[in-house]
Amino acid sequence: MLQKLIIIFFYCLMSDTVLASSDSLISFSFRNDINITIDFPRNYSSHRTTQIIVFALPNGNSTQLTMGKKMQPGDDWHYDIQHIAAQTKFIRQYSKENIVVVYLENQYKAWPLWKTKHLDYLQIVNALIDTIPSTINVSKYYFHLNGHSGGGAFIFAYLKANNKIPSSIKRISFLDSDYNYDSTYTNKLIHWLKQSSSHHLSVFAYNDSVVVYNGKPLVSPTGGTWYRSKLMMNDLSNVFAFSITRSDSVAQYAAYKNKINFFLIDNPEKKIFHTVQVERNGFIHSVLIDTKYESKDYQYWGKRAYENFIE
Repeated sequence: MLQKLIIIFFYCLMSDTVLASSDSLISFSFRNDINITIDFPRNYSSHRTTQIIVFALPNGNSTQLTMGKKMQPGDDWHYDIQHIAAQTKFIRQYSKENIVVVYLENQYKAWPLWKTKHLDYLQIVNALIDTIPSTINVSKYYFHLNGHSGGGAFIFAYLKANNKIPSSIKRISFLDSDYNYDSTYTNKLIHWLKQSSSHHLSVFAYNDSVVVYNGKPLVSPTGGTWYRSKLMMNDLSNVFAFSITRSDSVAQYAAYKNKINFFLIDNPEKKIFHTVQVERNGFIHSVLIDTKYESKDYQYWGKRAYENFIE
């Protein structure tokens, strides 16, 4: 059945037609314990460049929860905290590219745990990324590595698996997900950023170091994204000069002609904003920053701009 679906889909792509009047999904398994769901736009055109957004899921979430939906009585609250599907639809109304989102879910629903189950995880993540373009039959494309929470573990696994970050990766975004950062990645990121003016690094974090949950600190002093993001920015500042712009509780640190951006949220009330950063247009901003559509009809950390797209 899967093979038949893919053949039908490839036929539609090759003929430069639309699958249906709405966006289309295909799901399949990779290496038995990874589920891949690909979200194609209804107006896909083989004449346009395709931005392949590889979105590694957060810990504890399924693809359906991550995509989101209109809430009904009794629904799992996780359906209402990310809305990547609706945010994708918002982006598509502006982008001149084909926006294809590849959701990556594993059977453990946690990429850090998945890594511990596979001694050859570096080879697997490389094979997975390499397989995607041929699977969706695109020729003009680039990758955007993206992910929330534990999804950052997948991104760092891919960076670790390569001696240098491939030029086909044009955007890397950490949505409160850079827990695994350490200074061994610094030179790879610097080399990649300098390789092309089309390369962008975006990091989103909030001050999780002050949060107490169930009577205990939410993260260790050096284990949260607040600490890790500042460490990454400090490492990069040895090469790139950062400027700071403040808007309410959000401090934007930008460098290298807006190719590098850190969005760090103060947290004087010591609240948990782990998913809120995504919900409040974080995914939209990670895709549209440094394009002519940046902040058009939306604001990062503002009210949801995609409400009308939630299905």
